[in-house]
Amino acid sequence: MDRRRFLKISAGTLAAGAVGTVGYTFFVEPHWLEMVSRPLPVRRLPPALAGRRLAQLSDLHVGARVDSGYLIRSLRALEALEPDAIVVTGDLVSYEGPGEMTRLRRVLAALPRAPLGSVAVLGNHDYGVVWAEPDVAQRVADELERVGVRVLRNEAADVGGLRIIGLDDLWAHRFSPGDVRAELGADAASIALCHNPDAVDLDGWGGYAGWVLAGHTHGGQCKPPFLPPPLLPVKNRRYTAGEIDAGNGRTLYISRGIGHLTQVRFNVRPEITLFTLADDPTPRPAAADRLPMGDLLRPATGG
Repeated sequence: MDRRRFLKISAGTLAAGAVGTVGYTFFVEPHWLEMVSRPLPVRRLPPALAGRRLAQLSDLHVGARVDSGYLIRSLRALEALEPDAIVVTGDLVSYEGPGEMTRLRRVLAALPRAPLGSVAVLGNHDYGVVWAEPDVAQRVADELERVGVRVLRNEAADVGGLRIIGLDDLWAHRFSPGDVRAELGADAASIALCHNPDAVDLDGWGGYAGWVLAGHTHGGQCKPPFLPPPLLPVKNRRYTAGEIDAGNGRTLYISRGIGHLTQVRFNVRPEITLFTLADDPTPRPAAADRLPMGDLLRPATGG
């Protein structure tokens, strides 16, 4: 093979590889849902809950940018796994107008009914344009309640003996842990939900030590091999995806989410997480407050 022919073949191979990578990034991985199964050890878990399964959904981003059929198929795949409880960690919609509520109702019709119950917190996109439309958030909450999902806005709920504490959204200026300070300090089996993981670094958590389930980051959507994602809508760049020690006895689990803002993912597949509850006999260190609220300012865009 002469040099000219070799270069021509090499260039064609590289071009084909580039086209294939682009096609995969835009058309395959954004809809290649992963069902992540992992344990969730909780201190003082009631014996009746050991082995029960809790599903976390996050960041569906119902709207014109995410195919509703894909979201419905994802929820039906979860239904086949028969979760005992469901938690939703925000950004149900990418709000651009009233049509999102029609789409949301259609998608939520496929949400499985969990025998122990379902709860949710809201994310920044659920608060409409620039996260400043509380009426939009209320309509999202109404659609969730319509299908039996209780929305927690700085509130707590009992789900089969597990206390779930739901914190409202940080960027929408609705995060108010003081409203549930007694619940955060209670010596009972508990987990917390909070859309934006940056909130775990703020003050107000008091004595809470345990799991905080979050979303918001989408895992960065694109992650170069062996490198962190270049774009993350958080101040704390450690908060990408998966299990992260947040200090003070608190452990984050950040879902990569189901939907997207732009239809592109690379090395960051969408996920639904299915936790198996277990008792955690290991004592956790006493927790303490972290940063003043003003140290994390609301960004203008992202997430």
